[in-house]
Amino acid sequence: MAAPANTGKAIRENIEAVRKLEHEFTRDRTLSDRVADLIGGFGGSLKFVAFHALLFGGWIAWNTLGARRFDPYPFMALSVAVNLEAIFLSAFVLMKQNRMSKREDLRAHLDLQINLLSEQEMTLVLQLLRRISTRLGVPLSTEQLDELSGDTSVEDLASQLRETLPED
Repeated sequence: MAAPANTGKAIRENIEAVRKLEHEFTRDRTLSDRVADLIGGFGGSLKFVAFHALLFGGWIAWNTLGARRFDPYPFMALSVAVNLEAIFLSAFVLMKQNRMSKREDLRAHLDLQINLLSEQEMTLVLQLLRRISTRLGVPLSTEQLDELSGDTSVEDLASQLRETLPED
């Protein structure tokens, strides 16, 4: 789906770049990823709940009221089937979550790279602003400008965050 025509060119290009990344991520899934997504998606739907309510209700009704009871109360065969389904369904959901976690990690890394690039660009802009102001004789508040126009150390910031933030 393309961006609306009333958006700027840069915005449309960014939307298209994100769309391409999402398309590649979806396209490059393995068969097991596709199956896990399909089953995990169905397992989290109202259709799944309705299907199981009808199936279990029918099973219990058949084995309680029917003439040919194959799984009398306490419905041991139903319990085994439900437990097996739960094992496999949880495995498929975990597979889908792992893949989505990888996707989020990729997005976080991309976001970090863009933020670092933006920080470098802003530092350069502030340094250029200082040079222009000096050449034109325009006084600036130097304390904050000195701090902001210096290079930002990602390692120092990460270290300070580790020291400051509480542990999980």
